[in-house]
Amino acid sequence: MKKYIINRVIRSILAILLVVSIAIVMLFTMISRTLVFEQDATIKKLSGDKRTIYAYNKWEDLGYLDFEQMSAMCKEESKDFGSCMITGSDENNRVVSLYKDKGYTIQYLNDGTPFASRDYTALELISKFYSRLIKIDNPTFVKDEDNKDLKRGYSIGLDHNNLPAIMCSGCEYQYQLYVDGKFPFIHQNIFRLDFGHSFPTSQGIPTIDVISTGQGKTVNKQVKFPSGNVSKSAVDLHTCKYKASSTLDHLDKNKFNNNYANCQSNYDSPSMISTSYMFGILSILLSYLIALPAGMYMARKKGKWQDKVGIAYINFLIAVPSLAFIYFVKLLGQGFGLPDKFPQLGYGNIKSYILPILILALLQTAGLMTWIRRYMVDQSNADYVKFAKAKGLSQREIFNRHILKNAILPIVNGIPASIILAISGSVITESVFAIPGMGKMLPDAIKSYNNNMVITLTFIFTSLSIFSLLFGDLLMIFIDPRIQLSTKGGTR
Repeated sequence: MKKYIINRVIRSILAILLVVSIAIVMLFTMISRTLVFEQDATIKKLSGDKRTIYAYNKWEDLGYLDFEQMSAMCKEESKDFGSCMITGSDENNRVVSLYKDKGYTIQYLNDGTPFASRDYTALELISKFYSRLIKIDNPTFVKDEDNKDLKRGYSIGLDHNNLPAIMCSGCEYQYQLYVDGKFPFIHQNIFRLDFGHSFPTSQGIPTIDVISTGQGKTVNKQVKFPSGNVSKSAVDLHTCKYKASSTLDHLDKNKFNNNYANCQSNYDSPSMISTSYMFGILSILLSYLIALPAGMYMARKKGKWQDKVGIAYINFLIAVPSLAFIYFVKLLGQGFGLPDKFPQLGYGNIKSYILPILILALLQTAGLMTWIRRYMVDQSNADYVKFAKAKGLSQREIFNRHILKNAILPIVNGIPASIILAISGSVITESVFAIPGMGKMLPDAIKSYNNNMVITLTFIFTSLSIFSLLFGDLLMIFIDPRIQLSTKGGTR
């Protein structure tokens, strides 16, 4: 059992790395990098050399290439900086030749100043991505020339809410491990995934923060700052990062007694990932509550009018395009006074949730009803069912106590996938109802050529998809201990 799980985890990780690596190579080598500026307002304001320098700096930041201006080239390769910076001088030409020999392409600005660039190979693109992917916070993280006496190390104490926390001085984040009232209640800032920054949309913000940061208006509440001052603020002290001494202002010094003053805010609406997960989980629960009893009832009444009505319902949902069904239910809902757009009433009104959740649930019921009916009909012809009938058990008892236990296993196997993948949201439903979730994040990122966001979402969705299969197998064992997992034969 343990050996099987370890092997599955290793294979899963390798599969994730392979899929993400292919995505990285395709995005950075097969699509013109000039397209990343299609929605960039800054580059449209620039022209000439400023535009060229901006473009190459941005391509370097995004991981396309290595870019070196002449000043950096001279600092790196010349002992005579002044002579090196004179275009056409012997020292200048020597340094330029050195960079040519290193495989760089030499180009010239309008004023004749050379610069060098080198596109990364596919192997370099992959290695650079994975080398920065996992960030482990530690007391050596901070590099601040204006605070050389900074004490470094960990400490255990109480946070501003008088709850226990592990704190750090010298780390990027002050709070390394802390407790609060938000699920999953215990949080950490020690290990983080770095997929780079979002561009051109949400410029300068890490892609993970774009997905996981709250939305809407900031929420002010009474906050006791480290300095002892108490005031209304939207600051979330658990998210505070180190701020360089040169950038601290009088407001920071009034609230904080150290440099951990770069904090995120609290918002009145959940993040995109939380929004999609909330709608996804609720719709899955509703779909199972509808589909399982309906499918079981259809199997019991096989061939009768109840079964035929259920089959007609399934065929209707399969035949009708999802978009048409969404608008049909949406139109019906408007007749009952339900909003046709989520933002009309927002997060605080239960009416905002009814139509999207109902639509998502109903769209899933057709498949679930089909499979539970099929499994139960198949099991009804098994020998143990004939034996149960011979013992005099009623049809209801046979279905509920015997057939269901065996027929439910394939459905149970898919539950983890349904729950975990609910995080991906629904592209069509979220778009129709203008729900600020993750459903349309991937197509939007692709259309805007936001490579880092595409890679982030690819990593997340691939990881969830692959590990959900493992969780499904483990759940089957929990439901039926007779099932064993084997490295040779999978389940048996």
